[in-house]
Amino acid sequence: MSIATPQPLETADAPGESDAHRRLRALLEQGLPLTPRPWQALAEQAGLAEEEVMACVRRWQADGMIKRLGLVVRHRRLGIQANAMVVWDVPDERVALVGRRLARETAVTLCYRRPRRLPDWPYNLFCMIHGTRRERVLTELEGIVERLGLDALEHRVLFSTHAYRQRGGRYVREGAA
Repeated sequence: MSIATPQPLETADAPGESDAHRRLRALLEQGLPLTPRPWQALAEQAGLAEEEVMACVRRWQADGMIKRLGLVVRHRRLGIQANAMVVWDVPDERVALVGRRLARETAVTLCYRRPRRLPDWPYNLFCMIHGTRRERVLTELEGIVERLGLDALEHRVLFSTHAYRQRGGRYVREGAA
């Protein structure tokens, strides 16, 4: 079995996109500056007017390039120490439905489908549940299994043992902007 090393996605330039717009995309990946006028700070760094930055962000949201802007919370610093990835073996004809239902659960922070790696890894649906203690996570999972009727599905709970990194995605190569 080979494990792929994640690489940043190639940057696809939109027709007519300027160097300033590429810089803005790279800056947005780093997060909003914690200043009274974050759009102005980004504008100065990207070489754009503040109004142009706001218009770009609105356009990128409307086009679906930006789904949302949000915070990355360092949950361990808040006492959230139990982080479980639950892996499920869901029949292929049910995986989309089960995935959508799991994704609606408040306790589920991530939910995604991946290919099985048979014969060793039969799991094709993954979700993350976080809590202050393992017992709370397991209790939450029991409730989800009961509410959604998932008791017949094979699953495993994999608790994190060490956090090496947590950050948002990076899609613009360094130096490309």
